[in-house]
Amino acid sequence: MTTTYTSYKLITQNIDKSIERVAKAPDVARETEYYLSKIGDIKSVDDFMADTRLYNYALKAHGLEDMAYAKAFIRKVLTEGVSRDDAFANQLSDNRYANLATSLNFEAQGAAATSFGKAQQGVVDLYMRETLEQEAGNDNTGVRLALYFERNASKINSAMDILADEALAKVVRTALQLPDEFAAADIDRQADFIKRMLDIEDFQDAEKTGRFLERFTALWELENPSDSYDPLAVFGSSSGYGISPDLLISINSLKLGGS
Repeated sequence: MTTTYTSYKLITQNIDKSIERVAKAPDVARETEYYLSKIGDIKSVDDFMADTRLYNYALKAHGLEDMAYAKAFIRKVLTEGVSRDDAFANQLSDNRYANLATSLNFEAQGAAATSFGKAQQGVVDLYMRETLEQEAGNDNTGVRLALYFERNASKINSAMDILADEALAKVVRTALQLPDEFAAADIDRQADFIKRMLDIEDFQDAEKTGRFLERFTALWELENPSDSYDPLAVFGSSSGYGISPDLLISINSLKLGGS
């Protein structure tokens, strides 16, 4: 049986091959071909909103697939862009909207917005990674969370960056073994606690992030076993099936930073 950690490592040890496999899926290849063939012809927010396939592709690439119905909301994000501090996207705590407005920067670049690489291959690259993470999540949510955290770790500059993103926050709460009720505490107190427990700068280091995610995946596996049925559980004991002894030991041996 494959655990959360081993599934995560199987994907990341050759991430290019994993993404290549996703890109070859017929539905993904078909939508990507359409996106690349049409996006350069889009000259305005109106043009973009009018093409449902392009619209859905770009939103999924930015992790906003579930917000596709909110067209007035997305239109405001794209129309105001990100140039001004008071732009709509910059006022939202979720940075996915600002990322979308940066990829398709009609506000700053006008009709030329879709001619840039970030609007073309840049969006495709995001789509592939998002699809890979969603696919992994179909089997194990912990793997999806670990992949997402790894992708965004270098962008974390403060505890507030973590708290502004529920997926990042979930990884940190799991790694720190915090109860779900912690998320209901005062936001400033949550931030202060995270700053004490973690050295945020560690997330700029891929190796340190990897060790942190090893801890997360081990603890996730304990809370959400890949094999939910343990025949010894009914006798008041557990076999620990699905988690290797060395991975259990690593939970205690991995050190957390902080001040």
